[in-house]
Amino acid sequence: MSRHSAWATKVAALIQGGNSDAALAQIKVAPTVKDLKDLRAILMATKLLARHPNIDSVTQDMIAALSSPRLHRSP
Repeated sequence: MSRHSAWATKVAALIQGGNSDAALAQIKVAPTVKDLKDLRAILMATKLLARHPNIDSVTQDMIAALSSPRLHRSP
């Protein structure tokens, strides 16, 4: 089993501490899809995802955005 990333643990601590605005800002600039999935796993395990529906929707939106192919300018 893989270890959760340090980023996910820190953002989960922000949410647990009640600073969801800072957590939302961090989620919007998440480094990778794996980090977002690790964050969701931590939040599901601690049952914080059910208490914060806005965090749930933003993480799902960012996973979708980072998973889709990037648009680029043709040469």
